[in-house]
Amino acid sequence: MSMTVGKKGVKSDINITPYIDILLVLLIIFMTVAPMKPHDHKIRIPQPALSDTKKPPNEPIIIVEMDLDKTVRFQNKPITLNELETQLTKTFNGQRIFNGMFIRGDQALQYGDIFVLLDIAKRSGAKDIALLDKGYEHGPAGGASPGSR
Repeated sequence: MSMTVGKKGVKSDINITPYIDILLVLLIIFMTVAPMKPHDHKIRIPQPALSDTKKPPNEPIIIVEMDLDKTVRFQNKPITLNELETQLTKTFNGQRIFNGMFIRGDQALQYGDIFVLLDIAKRSGAKDIALLDKGYEHGPAGGASPGSR
């Protein structure tokens, strides 16, 4: 530290060169020691899938529709609500891998009307239920797989 007496009074300067030298030495020490530190966390890398795994069979998409006049259709065939529950129970208690379905209804329907279909589907064993409006149609050739959307 130096003091100079000049025209404007006493002026003191701090020499910061030794502080920068110490900082650089500490930086070099930490840079060389850090990679040598053992890590406590084991890394688990995902293994590739086995090639002999079976692909799920192509299952038809289950669609239940309700029109504005409250007629119910299962896979484009008219059906009553009692028959719908038995048909869905047979379908979902079988060997299906994808237990999902779609309910398509007119936008002008009350939600309570669609809720009846939701309740029947849940009681029948459907796990994933998606709602569609009447404007939705299948992709080309009428068949899209459930996992492709």
